[in-house]
Amino acid sequence: MTRISGTLLAITAACACAVSTSALADDESTSNLAGLYVGAGVGYSTVRSDDPAFGLPGSLNDTEFAWKLIAGVRPIPFAGAEFEYIDFGHPDHDVGINGINNSGLDSHPRAEVLYGVGYLPLPVPTLDVFGKVGVAELQTDVTTFVGSSQFFRQNESNTRVAYGVGVQSKAWGISFRAEYERISSQFGDPDAVTVSATWTF
Repeated sequence: MTRISGTLLAITAACACAVSTSALADDESTSNLAGLYVGAGVGYSTVRSDDPAFGLPGSLNDTEFAWKLIAGVRPIPFAGAEFEYIDFGHPDHDVGINGINNSGLDSHPRAEVLYGVGYLPLPVPTLDVFGKVGVAELQTDVTTFVGSSQFFRQNESNTRVAYGVGVQSKAWGISFRAEYERISSQFGDPDAVTVSATWTF
């Protein structure tokens, strides 16, 4: 419920921004901002490590700070492509007995993603609703430890499907967006809700 509320809050904020910036747009030349763009974003993620191959305790489901870098192109109003580097954060999970940490694991998933992006045709010139799907190179570093001396480190790099949805408002070459993204993986599907700013040039 907390994640759903956070997602709705981010999307509502972006929509409110769209309404305010529509009053600032000089004309419809700002509506589709075709061209190259770069940007960055921050948010929160859910990092999961739920495969038995990770060893004890074999389960991780934590919320973490996430950040990303964005570069893209929108050659036509309704379609584009986007490259993204996203760091889902680095949570750890300790299991203790009688106040002593006996086992645990930490996980650090990052991904390079190439997306195809599609935009809905909307009558509001400064608002976009978009979906994206692509291929991610997901790298996950997991360390499992038992007691104070035994540990097992596993580094996985896999090509996976990534997808997302979002909304953005724009004026004068600057876009503010809120979006949800997820990568499918047998080692736990990392996902993130982020807010970003991009600049079109």
